[in-house]
Amino acid sequence: MMFFGFAVVYGLRVNLSVAMVAMVNGTNDQSSSNSNISIECPVPTHTLDNNSQSSEQYSWDSKTQGMLLGAFFFGYLFTQIPGGYLSGRFGGSLFLGGGVLGTSVLTLLTPLSAQLGAKWLFALRALEGFGEGVTLPAMMAMWARWAPPLERARLMTFSGAGSSFGAFVALPLTGFICRSLGWPAVFYSCGGAGCLWAVFWFILVSDEPRTHPRISDREKHYIINSIGSQGMPHGWSVPVLSMLFSVPVWAIIIPQMCGNWSYYTLLTSLPTYMDTVLHFDLQQNSFLSALPYLADWLFSVGSGVLADNLLERELLSVTAVRKIFTFIGLFLPAVFLLAVGFTGCSGVLAVTFLTFSSALEGFSAAGVYINQIDIAPRYAGTLLGITNTFGMISGVLAPIVVGYLTRDHSVTGWRHVFWLSAGVSAFGAIFYVIFGTGKIQSWARTDEESDTDIHN
Repeated sequence: MMFFGFAVVYGLRVNLSVAMVAMVNGTNDQSSSNSNISIECPVPTHTLDNNSQSSEQYSWDSKTQGMLLGAFFFGYLFTQIPGGYLSGRFGGSLFLGGGVLGTSVLTLLTPLSAQLGAKWLFALRALEGFGEGVTLPAMMAMWARWAPPLERARLMTFSGAGSSFGAFVALPLTGFICRSLGWPAVFYSCGGAGCLWAVFWFILVSDEPRTHPRISDREKHYIINSIGSQGMPHGWSVPVLSMLFSVPVWAIIIPQMCGNWSYYTLLTSLPTYMDTVLHFDLQQNSFLSALPYLADWLFSVGSGVLADNLLERELLSVTAVRKIFTFIGLFLPAVFLLAVGFTGCSGVLAVTFLTFSSALEGFSAAGVYINQIDIAPRYAGTLLGITNTFGMISGVLAPIVVGYLTRDHSVTGWRHVFWLSAGVSAFGAIFYVIFGTGKIQSWARTDEESDTDIHN
């Protein structure tokens, strides 16, 4: 259910990226600033009309589009920490389910808000982000109570990989719906799918093994005993100052910000690159934009299994596993992003390098992105809320920076986009290798664990 939940929420998040191609009147955009437009790559004569005949279009320039694509993250910033804190205190199922349901209901209102104007759509997308911001911290809080230590990576990467799966499915599906039914149908179908998922979530899911009505006693005892006191809800007080002054916490924050920069650059702006530079038609655009997320999905799931196997066989420490997987997942993708900048007008090379980059990025799912539960299992939800709040700064800024750098739709502008993403990602990898750790921090230990350490 968690896998499909994140598939839904990332479908809700990414659908505007493709629908934007159909929503915007490209002719008006170009004619309004024709002197600034540089069409360097040849436009195929067979390129299809990117827009549905029956759907309304809007004259939004590239800067406005960048603001609209980044609007989601303005709201997303504000509920990360409260969502993590409340999930750790009361359980995460209500917040995860409620976040998906609220975002789905708001998505149904997207066509109406677009008709009212760009400012209304910006506000709606920000509200969607506000509702969805609790989902990842809630997931982390739930796994802190459900995932045995030697199964954390595979469980968390599998459930979290729903995000890449959702983007993989939503991108081509959005293109098909835009062509067949018009872009408003995209938001009605995605919003309806989220509402349907929420019904099953609230019926089937429990906060922890102790309250699950269908789990066997054997499995219940195994999970509870393997997690120990770290699987209990934390109290009202949380060591926030200790977290903020902790080097291992900043070793998560900085790489997460860096990794998110390239991830959200592609998530929000790749269809625009496919359209304005490579000139793929809408169906080709949506399918090719989805390929990197298929690769990311497969490799992230595989990385979780591999990481747990290394820990089960005691071949490497938790710290070593997290550092190796983070380096592979942030530094090597940067190499391929750098290569994309040299592809010019070659759509085949660009898509190939982007797919390789996203595939390798999947390794970071078993690295820095689950490191919160290693260093502070009891406060994992709150900690993820803090680290993800900083990480979402990239989600806010990346689409705006892309809109600024690519305002003339030139190959050079997009080359700077990919090079900037590569440099930021590589820096995050190096930072984590130097400062990251997989050990539980002293401020995260329970009284029972501290007493045991003293006696030992």
